[in-house]
Amino acid sequence: MNPDVIDKVLLFFFHELQNYFTLTGRTFVRIFRRPFYYREFAIQFDKLGFSSLFICTLTGLFSGMVMALQSLIQLKPFAATSYVGGMVAVTMIKELGPVLASLMVAGRVGSAITAELGTMVVTEQVDAMRVEGTDIIKRLVVPRFKAMLLALPLLTIVTDMVSILGGYIMSAGYNINPIMYISGLPQFMVFQDLIEGVAKPAVFGAIIAITGCYVGLGTKGGAEGVGAAAKKAVVLSSVLILICDFFIAKIFVVFRG
Repeated sequence: MNPDVIDKVLLFFFHELQNYFTLTGRTFVRIFRRPFYYREFAIQFDKLGFSSLFICTLTGLFSGMVMALQSLIQLKPFAATSYVGGMVAVTMIKELGPVLASLMVAGRVGSAITAELGTMVVTEQVDAMRVEGTDIIKRLVVPRFKAMLLALPLLTIVTDMVSILGGYIMSAGYNINPIMYISGLPQFMVFQDLIEGVAKPAVFGAIIAITGCYVGLGTKGGAEGVGAAAKKAVVLSSVLILICDFFIAKIFVVFRG
């Protein structure tokens, strides 16, 4: 490959990376500055949070049922089906719950944020706000960032609870009573697992919001550009979620000793 091409690719990559982290830093700084745009935050929390409740509930229900079914098949030959509740809980709360909920929200919410901001860019609404002296990051990015930072952990908790319920629904067909199912939960989990299950979606929510806003505010090319930007935001958010999931899990493993 031509060295000039490699240089251009690397320069473009690091330029985009610098701009991404610059937007992230400016967003964090502006969280604590007035005005706080409470109304906009409430609107975004409703649009990004409550509107995603159904898809997260559905995802959690069937994920828990599948996990329980597979666990029952594997544990039945060893007469250890009483542990199925703990296996479902630890798998969903530590790993699958945060990741699946985040990927569902990234597909639904990340694309919506990008499309909304991208449309505002191509119709020159953002330029008009800048002319009026409005802080674009404070007005457009921070409310969405705070909404996702609060909404995704709550959605993940709902997903985890529904998945445990779905696991019991499947386990009940194998003559496992509720007491046996619930008693298996503390045998596989510690308090740190609950912390990990909440910390991950908080980070993932920040990734979804920042990525959607960054790609949306950089949209070019009219209506076609908006569609391409929405697709780019979903793919980028999903990849970053999976990468960060590994590193966060590794950090918790190190602290756990």
